Amino acid sequence: MKGNSNDAAKASIQMAISSRTEEEQLIKEYKNEKIYTTAVDVGGNLISSIPKIIERTIVASKRSGVTKESHVHDGAVAGACREAIAQVSIKANGLNVGGKIGIARSGEHISVCIFMNIGLLHLNEVVIGLGHRSLPEL
Repeated sequence: MKGNSNDAAKASIQMAISSRTEEEQLIKEYKNEKIYTTAVDVGGNLISSIPKIIERTIVASKRSGVTKESHVHDGAVAGACREAIAQVSIKANGLNVGGKIGIARSGEHISVCIFMNIGLLHLNEVVIGLGHRSLPEL
């Protein structure tokens, strides 16, 4: 499994911005390229939801086979997720958010992308964050 960080990053972004119907097709297409992907919906107050967002990301990556049951893999996913959250939290601090997390793995590279809408009255801001970590191959 060769893979590189660019492939993982592009795939995680695509997963995060896709609709549910597009998501299933993307999973199949990426799998043919040896890129393993999944996505999970998130929402609520960003700051109070951080532990739940990280937990959902780890669980989704294990259930889908992107990672395996390993504290090393869990740590890599959690670290990438925290990095992505840090990038979006600047705009979303204390506000309600709704969106999707895309997770992709290409070889030793795992990428987590958070794509969110930030609700503020009738104005919606859009924000995206991306984190990357390296981990041992499956």
